[in-house]
Order: sequence, then structure tokens, then C-alpha cells
Amino acid sequence: MAERVRGVRFSLRVAWRYLFSKKSHNAVNIITGISSAGIAVGAMAMVCVMSVFNGIESLVSDMFSSFDPDLKITAVEGKTFSLDSAAFDQVRRLPGVEVFTEVVEENALVSFRDKHIPATVKGVDESCFRRMTRIDSILFDGEFVLFDGGFERIVPGVGVASSLGLGAHFIDPVYLYAPKRTARVNMLRPETSFNRVPVFVSGIFMVQQQPYDDQYVLVSLRRARELFEYDDRTVSAVELKLAEGVEVDAVKRSVRQVLGAGFAVKDRYEQQESFFKIMKMEKWITYLFLSLILLIASFNILGSLSMLIIEKEADIATLRNLGADRRLVKRIFLIEGWLISLVGAVTGMVLGTVLCLAQQHFGFLRMGNNYITEAYPVVVHPGDVLLVLATVAAMGFVAAYWPVRYVRVEN
Repeated sequence: MAERVRGVRFSLRVAWRYLFSKKSHNAVNIITGISSAGIAVGAMAMVCVMSVFNGIESLVSDMFSSFDPDLKITAVEGKTFSLDSAAFDQVRRLPGVEVFTEVVEENALVSFRDKHIPATVKGVDESCFRRMTRIDSILFDGEFVLFDGGFERIVPGVGVASSLGLGAHFIDPVYLYAPKRTARVNMLRPETSFNRVPVFVSGIFMVQQQPYDDQYVLVSLRRARELFEYDDRTVSAVELKLAEGVEVDAVKRSVRQVLGAGFAVKDRYEQQESFFKIMKMEKWITYLFLSLILLIASFNILGSLSMLIIEKEADIATLRNLGADRRLVKRIFLIEGWLISLVGAVTGMVLGTVLCLAQQHFGFLRMGNNYITEAYPVVVHPGDVLLVLATVAAMGFVAAYWPVRYVRVEN
């Protein structure tokens, strides 16, 4: 074992000397430099692109967090459930649960003057929803008020408001329609088969995400239950806000243990699972394509290493005369090829990381004022940098192994 370690150290020392020593043929130096530079550019591009995907994902996640709770509890079967179970009182008292709020959410028809559109009506407790989300930070117009002491209010998404021509504090009422749950359809007067409740607009929110802006209307929990004919203990979901610093997965496991298999408990990523799956899929597909480009760049090592082997035939003979075996000689050139790729990889990763951190803190690349954010979003994850290093190291090893197999070592 000790002899093997000494052999590896000797091979590394010789390979390191070959890497930086001046060759007798200048073409070898040029080809080696081109090989390393190509890998550096590929590694830099991979770090930058993956960091951009991280930045976009983080930006969109922050938008969803303005509206989505930390945890959302829904029934596995059916649209609604009752809170009469003592298990929900236990959930309310779990360590780390800061806000526990009831939600009634159903589809309804929203009508204003001569315009009508379907929308998702979400009934919430005003004070709890304000504490649970950052609703005040995403208000496009008006204020977040669901009951002002005299009138029931609504806060629609900006897309809903645009479709209906609504503005904050309009004096004309908005009507919400929902089918009566117990009544039979009257074919002569079908309008009598619907519950109709009047509300007034107090504000308009803008999450800058189409599923919310174009579909959601916030109303008071009492008004939603009246519209959909639910009793005071029936809900569509329970939403939880957790105390700062609490581990979300730990609380999620505790809630699942308390409620059992009949309820689904989803964190923010699971609530928007389809969107984040698409984001991750795009990221890894891009990583795959960049890896293929990097693999092609890595095979430039074939040329530089082959020429180096030809140039060092005299050194190989000397090493053999001094007692070096075939394995030691081949190991020297294998490490040499690996070092070419690693030097390029480290250079590229450092440059890519520096560029991304500079963009992250100073925002040199601008997107303009008409976009969600002014500066291009970038977030560097150490795991991605290590993944790039591992990818380049693996490709460099494969690229170096092929010419080393055919090194001629005379007996």
C-alpha cells in the first residue's frame, strides 16, 4: 500500500512538471493551452447557466411565497372536510405553527355590469391571511380589506380585474354566483338555481403569476361560506404559517402523523409541483446539452496528450531503464491528461463563480423596467459548482485514458 502511494505521488510530480515545462515543439504547448481553455469556457458556461436557472427559480419562488402558505392541508378524497376532529386542535398547538387559518375555495361566476367570467373564489380570514402572506406587498391598487364594518369586499387578481374592467373602490357592486347545493335546477327560471351575493372591490393584487392573477378572487370566509352553503366548520383547506427558523419538513411530518392518511400536507414547492418540476427538468436538460459540448471540448486532450507522448519517448525509455514498470509510465500520462482538464475546469469555475457573484450583488446585466426584476436573477449554489467539477473530472479521465492505453513501453 505504501509503495503504491509513493508511486502515485511520483506520477503526480512528474505529470505536474510535464504540464508546466516548456516543450521542444511549441505546437504541443499551443494545443495543450487550447484544450485547457476549451474546458475552461465550457465549465464557466455551465456554472453561469445553472446559476441563472437557480436565480429564476428563486425569483418565482419568492413570488409564490407572497401568496402561498408554508403548509397547506387538504382532504385526499373530496373537496371539503370538517374541523370538528380534535386532531385539528392538536395541529393548531404544534410547536412551530404560528398561524392556523381556515380556507374555503371554490369556482364561481364573477359578474360586473355586463361582463361575466369564471374565477376561483377563495374565502379567508382577513387578519390571519394578512399575517400568513405578504399580501400588502403585492397590492396593485387599493388596499386589502374584506369587510369594512358595513360592506363585504373582494380583492381580485389583476387579470380578473382587467377582464371585468374593475378598479379599486368602484361604487357599483360585483356579484358572485354559485349553484345551490341542494336546490333542483328550475328550467323556467334558471337564475333561481344560483346563490348570488353582492360585494364591493377594495383592492387588486398582482402576484405576477398567471394562475393567481387571472383566476383568484379573495373574499371574507363568512361570505364564501354563504355563497357555497357551507357551515361554520366546513373548509376546503387549512393553511399554516410556521415560525421563522422552524424546519418545514419536521413540522410537515408532525402534521401528517396527527392527521393520518386521509389528509395531504404540502409545502410551497409541492403546492406548485408542476411548475417547479418543469423548471428543474429544463435545468437538467440544459446541463445535459452543456455536458455534451464539454465532452467534445474534453476530447481535445486526445491530441495534446498524444503529441506529448510522442515527444516524451526518450523520457519513457529513461524511466524504464531506471526500473519504472508499464503501469507507472501510463499512470504519469493519465494524470497529465487529467491535470489538463482539471486546470481548465478550476479556471472556468472560478471565472464563472466570480461573474455570477458579481451579477448577483451588482446586477450588471439589466432586463429593463418592464420586467419582474431589473437585474438578471442569478444564484450560485455550491452543489452545482461541485457537480461541474465532478463532470469535468470524469470527462477528463475518459478523454485521457484512451491515448494512454496505446503508450508504447518497451521491455
